[in-house]
Amino acid sequence: MRRSRLKYAGVAALLLFGGLTAGGTGQAAADDSPTATDAAPASAGLLQAMQRDLGLSKAQAENRLAAERTAMDVAPKARKAAGSAYGGSWFDAKSERLTVAVTSDAPASTVRGVRATGATVRTVTHSARQLDAAKARLDRLSAPSGVSGWHVDPVANTVVVNVVGDERADNDVRRFVSRARTTGPVTVESVPAAPRTFAAGTVGGDPYYTGNVRCSIGFSVHGGFITAGHCGQAGAGVRGWDGSYIGNFQGSSFPDNDYAWVNVGSGWWTVPVVLGWGTIPDRLVRGSAEAPVGTSICRSGSTTHWHCGAVLAKNETVNYSQGAVHQMTKTSVCAEPGDSGGSFISGDQAQGVTSGGWGNCSGGGETWFQPVNEILGRYGLTLHTA
Repeated sequence: MRRSRLKYAGVAALLLFGGLTAGGTGQAAADDSPTATDAAPASAGLLQAMQRDLGLSKAQAENRLAAERTAMDVAPKARKAAGSAYGGSWFDAKSERLTVAVTSDAPASTVRGVRATGATVRTVTHSARQLDAAKARLDRLSAPSGVSGWHVDPVANTVVVNVVGDERADNDVRRFVSRARTTGPVTVESVPAAPRTFAAGTVGGDPYYTGNVRCSIGFSVHGGFITAGHCGQAGAGVRGWDGSYIGNFQGSSFPDNDYAWVNVGSGWWTVPVVLGWGTIPDRLVRGSAEAPVGTSICRSGSTTHWHCGAVLAKNETVNYSQGAVHQMTKTSVCAEPGDSGGSFISGDQAQGVTSGGWGNCSGGGETWFQPVNEILGRYGLTLHTA
């Protein structure tokens, strides 16, 4: 890819959709990146996107971003302080503080330790370990198509099983729910539709292509980029927005997981940037600190570009028609076909790659992503950071 082609969508169209990292510039690994509280001031475009998608005023968006950065720093400290009494955590948008659940048998010294980190404490019945164990038992079951997925809900202190509303009376669904209730504390909730992946047939725009499938690049890593596994199998060739060869899928997993990575060469390079599509300035990626449940999060993709929402749940098992995918994060951000593989980012911290969901960006919906740190660990990759 010649440098002249970078004169497209403000230089960064290729940053996300051509797999980039400029020349062999050495960058710090994610573990050496600044903490979330070191994030640069929010751009006007980001604030506008949050106002549009989250219904906030400018001042509310600014305050929320600052509070969320603090919560991201507090979360690992509070979890360590809670120890075996830890029951999960989430960001409370009303109080703008991190809430940490601890079990009712936790000693007073543990509760004081958690509060000392700056978190609010809530007492619950079940520990996170107990809820995760119940979900793991659920993961061993085979779910019918009318069950869209399941996840641990720390706020409700239960495992939530999502069932497509129109199929709650289906015999297979009812049998699954009955078995699910024997695994531990389980609550059943209705959802409007079943999840689907967001790959798409070849169309014009700023994507990458493999075969006749269009997807979006997630994040640059040293030597390539990460994306969704359902976009291509290991060995499949990848072409950029201009049709030129980029590289090949070096690893891919779907279902069970939904992640992959592609090597970059043939004149293409990678940079630590997520495309803002003119809605916001392109975002530099500085690390991969995990955003808590309840925090705001934004997504960049080649079809619907830049949209924001909130983190709704973590470690959810999503039951696609192709099979179940585990350890997913659910969000209220919309997406559409072609957005698969694209970047989920919170401030300047990489969060994950778009997998699938239901709904669209006209009527709304929910979208899941595969967490970035899991992908990096699986393939031994290093996030390219600024």
